[in-house]
Amino acid sequence: MTHALLVIDVQNDFCPGGALAVAGGDEIVAGINAAMADFDAVILTQDWHPAGHSSFASSHNADPMSMVEMPYGPQVLWPDHCIQGTQGAAFHADLQIERADLIIRKGYNPAIDSYSAFFENDKTTPTGLEGYLRTRGIDTLTLVGLATDFCVNYSAVDAAKLGFKVSVNLNLCRAIDFDGSLTAATSGMQDAGVSLG
Repeated sequence: MTHALLVIDVQNDFCPGGALAVAGGDEIVAGINAAMADFDAVILTQDWHPAGHSSFASSHNADPMSMVEMPYGPQVLWPDHCIQGTQGAAFHADLQIERADLIIRKGYNPAIDSYSAFFENDKTTPTGLEGYLRTRGIDTLTLVGLATDFCVNYSAVDAAKLGFKVSVNLNLCRAIDFDGSLTAATSGMQDAGVSLG
């Protein structure tokens, strides 16, 4: 068994003061850093949007957190966030990124959002992470990061569907909790066989 820590989107725009701040998002950084030594591999994901991304409310003259129907299904329209090369897209300054074996960027296709570390939101276009894990013999994943109910949730469910043994350390996650999203995410992860702790 080879066990990897998958650290989801611990970036400035998801921390207090950021464009899409998750309450307490910065509180988990020290705990994540401390946990890194307990794993065979550490993988970081980084939300990495081009300016004018199709998931931005500003691209639709719409209100942030409203919904729109995209070719791949319903999509939340977010405030502009994690734009490539900006300080908002950078990892939190205290996150020990030098410990990472791999940094995988997602959401860089302007036409489609990507919550999951494994697939874009069409649920078919792969990011390449599965292949990396398989070739390294990694079969067990623990997920931490931001936000519990979106990118952590989608990544965990996809990992479980792909046959990995998956757990989420909720103490090292924080949620947006938008319109019941946290309750739905928790149920969905459990239904997919993800261990929550």
